[in-house]
Amino acid sequence: MARGQREPMPGRYPVTFGEVELLRDLDRQDGWVLSKDGVPQSYIDLQDPTFLEFEYVRLMADVIDVMDDGPLSCLHVGGGACSIPRYVSATRPGSRHIVLEPDGLLVNLVREQLDLRSVPKLKVIVAGGREGTQKVWDDSADLVVLDAFTAATMPVELATTEYLADLARVLRPTGTLLINIADGKGLAFARRLLATVTAAYGHVALLAEPAIMRGRRFGNLIVAASRTALPVDLLTRRAAGGLTQARCVYGEALTNFVAGAAPIRDGDPVLAPVPPPSVFG
Repeated sequence: MARGQREPMPGRYPVTFGEVELLRDLDRQDGWVLSKDGVPQSYIDLQDPTFLEFEYVRLMADVIDVMDDGPLSCLHVGGGACSIPRYVSATRPGSRHIVLEPDGLLVNLVREQLDLRSVPKLKVIVAGGREGTQKVWDDSADLVVLDAFTAATMPVELATTEYLADLARVLRPTGTLLINIADGKGLAFARRLLATVTAAYGHVALLAEPAIMRGRRFGNLIVAASRTALPVDLLTRRAAGGLTQARCVYGEALTNFVAGAAPIRDGDPVLAPVPPPSVFG
């Protein structure tokens, strides 16, 4: 623990939208899991913010690591315990963050129990993704991270053409958009979201563990998108070099993955997939 930092208290805590649980990692002295409804939402190590426990978060970090050197101006849609803002601040000193999180009591909990105040140049706006993004200036972000879930389900209103257009407004011309999605058998939702993203960005890559990419099990997939070329060769090597040897799909292979799926628009009767009970059981 850092000097003057209060030891977090494991247990259950009421928040605006239900209840969360703080769980200590028995294998790491300063490791903590933030869980809601039995679903792990965030993992942080208070002593080492560069330690990323979840594989999908490491894939997001791979994309961030291959961006141009230097501090980043970031918008994070979805807060949790702010694993990615902590990582970026540690690896790219001087970075600035705006975090959109609708649960004000959760924000207070993370401030008090998980030392959020120690993250420099971080501002939290207590608002949902669509409402909060409207308050962010045009062309102000090098990196936009869309990682917002209700339990283990992505809100569909954050996956539409209309909302992604608002995120594109915030993103600088050379900036990168990162989206964390979850899907299972058939990957129908992932294909429609990829169709939505590829309609707006000329350069898109999809990263995931092989079994998830093939739709054989439910899990997280990471979308990286930009108006300028992505370093896909670097991303492919970094993904393959991880513990799970993830795949990076882009170009013609990504076109084949989308396979004519339609973009998601406001009002479309689309349901985000719900994980089977065995995933977190």
